[in-house]
Amino acid sequence: MKKILFSSTLFLLIISCSEKTENKPLENNVVDNVGSSTSLKSGRGKGNMVLDIYAELLKNDKKLQKLEKKIEDINKETNVVISDYETIINKSDSYYNDANELTRSIIDSMTKKEIEKEIKFSSERYDLKTKKIKDLIVKINQNTSIIKDQHTIFKIKKTLPEIEKYQDAHPLKTDSLENFVNKQNQLLSELKNLK
Repeated sequence: MKKILFSSTLFLLIISCSEKTENKPLENNVVDNVGSSTSLKSGRGKGNMVLDIYAELLKNDKKLQKLEKKIEDINKETNVVISDYETIINKSDSYYNDANELTRSIIDSMTKKEIEKEIKFSSERYDLKTKKIKDLIVKINQNTSIIKDQHTIFKIKKTLPEIEKYQDAHPLKTDSLENFVNKQNQLLSELKNLK
């Protein structure tokens, strides 16, 4: 008799575990349309929900697409503009470093000091010529960082209302959880009374 009671209780427990919850969405929203992979649904994947939701918004919003294109273009252009200047400056810096390295092998101290002075003078003159350029490159890099930060903030602000709509569309009711706890408690009670 105990085995039958235990088996039937276990059967009820298994069936109740497999029941679906009644948290049905009230409306279709962007978050529901985000990729259908298991990792996205569970929230445990490598994907970033903010970026995934933003990508979903981007699909149907021409203004957002235009903004993303501008950001992409400015990032590409930044790399091109800076790289030309940095190449020239880096070659010059390398030259002065190599020239100083070579002077270490000069044995005659008088000649060594003379050439070190010439290298230093030329290097300082070049630094003065390129100071404004270096300052502008620093400013461009700072602006690039600020743009990146503002872009991230924009994506979060743009997607916050979407996750809130999703939460409203999927209210979490306690009914099925409470029912399940009651079933568990009944089983626990029966198990304690079995001897």
